[in-house]
Amino acid sequence: MINKLDWMTYFMIILASYRLTHLIVFDKITEFIRKPFMKKETVTTNGHTEVKKVPTSKFGYLLNCYWCAGVWSAIFIALAYLFVPTVAKPLIFIFSIAGAQAILETFVGVGTKLIDFLSEAKKRME
Repeated sequence: MINKLDWMTYFMIILASYRLTHLIVFDKITEFIRKPFMKKETVTTNGHTEVKKVPTSKFGYLLNCYWCAGVWSAIFIALAYLFVPTVAKPLIFIFSIAGAQAILETFVGVGTKLIDFLSEAKKRME
């Protein structure tokens, strides 16, 4: 099945893996999964005190680390595609659309902020 993988399907799997990783590590909707494996810790650096969330276990680190969760997301999606394609393909399709949308939104958001920043800078110079 891997030797018959076309570039579009491969690209969709990459986008789906990206979105699943983001869902696990960052999204508010999955915070209930991460919360039991995290604790708040007060850290003082150069007289500045802040509260950070730190993992309580290796599993907590996995859920909080983008790179770690990315590897496991890729493994999960690849194995699902190879062994349960009838279930995996619709999920890959949906997650790839959501992943592409997230990437586009990031660029649009950055572009909008840049335009606002440059407009404000121009007003201050006048």
